[in-house]
Amino acid sequence: MATGWAGDGAVQDQIDATIQDAVEQARQRLPRGESLSHCEACGAQIPPARRKAVPGVRLCVACQSARDDAERTAALFNRRGSKDSQLR
Repeated sequence: MATGWAGDGAVQDQIDATIQDAVEQARQRLPRGESLSHCEACGAQIPPARRKAVPGVRLCVACQSARDDAERTAALFNRRGSKDSQLR
């Protein structure tokens, strides 16, 4: 398969790097440590059921939803650029 100036395996290397980035981001989002009784962003009380369901929780549902929405919006942009621009 012709790949222009790209070296052998460059496409697979890019795929592997993208997957590794996604795995690392998922690991960083996992809660760690003790759950907080109050949200670290807004100070609202975190219900005991949420603290039990999500060990290490640090945000209330509203703040967590807002953070998740912001992360989804940021994920719409490919930080690595297009395949063509990197492989030529």
